[in-house]
Amino acid sequence: MKQKEWFVDWFDSKYYHILYQDRDYNEAEIFMTNLVKFLNLNKASFILDLACGRGRHSVFLNQLGFTVNGMDLSKNSIDFAKKFENDTLNFDVHDMRIPFDTKYNAIFNLFTSFGYFNDDETNIKVLKNIKNGLHKNGIAVIDFMNIETVKKGLVKKEMIIKNDKFTALSRNIEFCITRKVTGNNIIKDIKFEDDKIKYHFTEKVQCLSFETIKNYIFEAGLQLKHTFGDYSLNKFEIKDSKRLILVVGLD
Repeated sequence: MKQKEWFVDWFDSKYYHILYQDRDYNEAEIFMTNLVKFLNLNKASFILDLACGRGRHSVFLNQLGFTVNGMDLSKNSIDFAKKFENDTLNFDVHDMRIPFDTKYNAIFNLFTSFGYFNDDETNIKVLKNIKNGLHKNGIAVIDFMNIETVKKGLVKKEMIIKNDKFTALSRNIEFCITRKVTGNNIIKDIKFEDDKIKYHFTEKVQCLSFETIKNYIFEAGLQLKHTFGDYSLNKFEIKDSKRLILVVGLD
């Protein structure tokens, strides 16, 4: 029997959202504001937020005046996001490895929502789906980690205590997290106990270098337009930038 991919259960688990509940919404809003201004997107643009999670970027983009479609593999995340839907904002369960039925003016793949798979071919397939999902003058943005700085600053082990704010029984959960680089992957093991039940989840993201991703972009038939190193859209510096943000287009 085929082994289930790590992200299927983990992203659909309430514990994923408990662990990452303190994500910086202000930072996300600054990034989106900077990005749409730089791309000079007009308010008639139709944007796809690919791997949208619970929709924090989608909701803010919609508040800026854009029509937005958020897609994610996690049904639980999409069910949560749907409470924000309106005439110009909708959410769907979708696997990015499957082509889209609609074309968009812009496609955003944010917060390291790339590199989950085990082979080059699947990564290129995702980029081809993005290419085929763009209108003629469309633009796509891949927001990935800068693998060079991540490896240098890798915290091998830590304990993180988070409060379960999502159930009536509010309680603290202690997450034991270990990280390591194995082959071409960064592996994060997440262990904890809740209500006397022990849990173990794993995150695995490929160590994709700038050169590797550029090759993927070329193979997918896209062109690299711009590269940034943080959410303020400063220049990408391979030795010390926190992020690797790539703006790509059809020509």
